[in-house]
Amino acid sequence: MLKLSAILFLFTLLGLKPTTGNKIREERINEALAFCHKNKMDTSIAIMVDMSIHSGKNRIFVYDFKQKAITVEGLCAHGVGGGSTPAKPVFSNKEGSYCTSLGKYKVKGRSYSNWGIHVHYKMFGLEQSNSNAFKRIVVLHSYTPVPNQEIYPQTLFGQSAGCPVLSDGTMLKIDVLLKNRKKPVLLWIYS
Repeated sequence: MLKLSAILFLFTLLGLKPTTGNKIREERINEALAFCHKNKMDTSIAIMVDMSIHSGKNRIFVYDFKQKAITVEGLCAHGVGGGSTPAKPVFSNKEGSYCTSLGKYKVKGRSYSNWGIHVHYKMFGLEQSNSNAFKRIVVLHSYTPVPNQEIYPQTLFGQSAGCPVLSDGTMLKIDVLLKNRKKPVLLWIYS
């Protein structure tokens, strides 16, 4: 009980709260949950990244299947390669492309990062469209210059080498959710 109280206090301190809205289509949520069950992944949360949303708006969402709500949302930079611009990402799975890859990933393995809050999570591509993620060193991490709030109509000034890159504030919230998970968590990048 003390552990649960400590977690709830930390969530309150970090500003974690369920939000509602139709930022993620119900069909996509159902598909994500079915995928998690089928692949023996964590079935309490999934991380959804909608690259069709403007980079100055929140486009990474942690969806809590039990609460049926988004509990964390934030900005997310995309890869700089292949002619990508801050307003229009180009997607590729090719090594050396510096592009973001679409598809479902297994997120597990917390490690040190040179960037942001100095934490990253390994990403393992589960589809043909992202099968090179681990070889490409595509990881979930933060970068201090990414703002903690929406900046629309401005775009994010920087992009990544293919990683989903978050603000430090968003990464702190996601780190709290991921670091003690026993099973891998689904991260799904789509457009």
